[in-house]
Amino acid sequence: MKPSVWLAALAASLLLAVGAPAQTAQKKILRVAFNTAETSFDPVQISDLYSRTITPHIFEGLYRYDHLARPAKIRPLTAAALPEVSPDFTTWTVRIQPGIHFQDDPAFKGVKRELTARDYVYSVLRTADPANRSELWTYIASLKIAGLADKRQKHIDAKSKFDYETEPEGLRTLDRYTLQIKLSQPNPRFMGSLASSDLLGAVAREVVEFYGDKIGEHPVGTGPFRLKSWRRSSMIVLERNPSYREVLYDAEPAADDADGQAILARLKGKRIPIVDEVHVAVIDEDQPMWLSFLNGEIDAIASKYGPVPANFVEQAMPNGKLAPNLAKRGIQGRQLVNPDIAITYFNMEDPVVGGYTPDKVALRRAISLAMDVGREIRVVRRGQAIPAQSNIVPHTTGYDPKFKSEAGDYDPGRAMALLDLYGYRDRDGDGWRELPDGQPLLLSKATQPEQIYRQFDELFRKNMQAIGVRVQFNTGQWPEHLKAARAGKLQIWALGSSAAGTDGQSALYRLHGPQSGAQNLARFKNAEFDAVYDKLSQLPEGPEREALFLEAKKISVAYAPYKPTVHRISTDLWYGWVTGYRRPLFWNEWWHLADVDMDKRAQALQ
Repeated sequence: MKPSVWLAALAASLLLAVGAPAQTAQKKILRVAFNTAETSFDPVQISDLYSRTITPHIFEGLYRYDHLARPAKIRPLTAAALPEVSPDFTTWTVRIQPGIHFQDDPAFKGVKRELTARDYVYSVLRTADPANRSELWTYIASLKIAGLADKRQKHIDAKSKFDYETEPEGLRTLDRYTLQIKLSQPNPRFMGSLASSDLLGAVAREVVEFYGDKIGEHPVGTGPFRLKSWRRSSMIVLERNPSYREVLYDAEPAADDADGQAILARLKGKRIPIVDEVHVAVIDEDQPMWLSFLNGEIDAIASKYGPVPANFVEQAMPNGKLAPNLAKRGIQGRQLVNPDIAITYFNMEDPVVGGYTPDKVALRRAISLAMDVGREIRVVRRGQAIPAQSNIVPHTTGYDPKFKSEAGDYDPGRAMALLDLYGYRDRDGDGWRELPDGQPLLLSKATQPEQIYRQFDELFRKNMQAIGVRVQFNTGQWPEHLKAARAGKLQIWALGSSAAGTDGQSALYRLHGPQSGAQNLARFKNAEFDAVYDKLSQLPEGPEREALFLEAKKISVAYAPYKPTVHRISTDLWYGWVTGYRRPLFWNEWWHLADVDMDKRAQALQ
């Protein structure tokens, strides 16, 4: 460097150090990562975990889960108090807190826009509008809001523009701040639905109309953050919402929860959000994700969307204990069996694997029996999972760790016997089985290009080869596969699902006939199952409801539209400069509840 340049730089640095006016406090930035790309930020157009992790930090529902309470506890968010509920659990009345405002946005033309009960009505109506083709509609329909499905069907039949002015019987604004929801059948667990900010966050009509088909790029809510920048499938930056109301950190951890009590002691009373920005990098390969964490480029490799990759768990927490070299760096870690499931679904409308006749059921059962889940856990997942026996997930009602079924069996001998019995034989002696009519039997399984999926695919290929069944793989990006799956264009696909609440019935959405093409990717339709599902919705907790859960599991195992494989064990790591992290069980939002010591980070990374 030339002397003159060096001296100028030195003078500038001295000015900053001693002669300049006081500087603005350093921004607190929380850096996290997704292992799969987002799709959109319009709540009615998304169902994937990654986008649904962004949106509840921007949009707010009526209620929320207490971040530290275990077991889970629901508290008011934008509601002023818990709802008034009729004795028969059909009428739920909620009063909204006055004085909550949407973030400033050009859509409001310079006027502060207050949140009202009508905004929640509008947000639900958007899911019912056929023109939106909402991914959430089948879920909303399953809630049985009185008159809502009829209103939607009326517009479908008339091919008319959706009427947002007329409120259906079950969705009424009693006054500016009071919302009343009436259900056509009792639902004692409806409170869990009201606590889903990622599903029922309030959207302003002016914003939707202002941005039109670009609404997915312009999320405008009442939440703690707003979208600052977005490079698709690469980087998402959220920043503090400057118009966010005063909300102070509070929680109710159990008295014997030492970790929770310690977090509460450090953060209680701090204004939410605690950090100024959140930087979300999309890192879809395991090794770059792991190296980014080790290099201090991300603060936490944690939560549902990006825990420690299975390939590196043994390095991170051998035998379930934090590695000494990581502990010396101030890194903290924890493992947990998740309220989630990995499943392989079969398209019930596919001409090869679909259908309800005995031969089609036998083919799906045989494929399932040939899948070596034990090896998947040991080799591919590095021991970070437990076998699944049904679609119901841990930490929810209906889950019984003692329940065992054929869905959890690995028995290639029985698989081959089933195929032989129902006519799937090798007729030409080439080593591969044919369909009962003599046509080639070829499975087509959708997959993704990342390394971890190549490991899953190779195991699946070997498992099918062992029973004489050929398979080809259809490689594509996850968002594209999801779109194709909802359209019924994939034959077989493996993916995961996380519970959104304590009720195990949510895991049965994927078997509910009316939700075919949405949560029910397999397009499974069975009147007996649907009757069980509807009855489950109305019963209070107790032995009768548990018996129905068992019946639902047995129907699923009998027809085998899904192969439940594992419930994953997540290993979370975060640096000591992050305070407040605790893995959410049934919700996705926590970034606004974490603190980052920027000085401590800078010192550690020097």
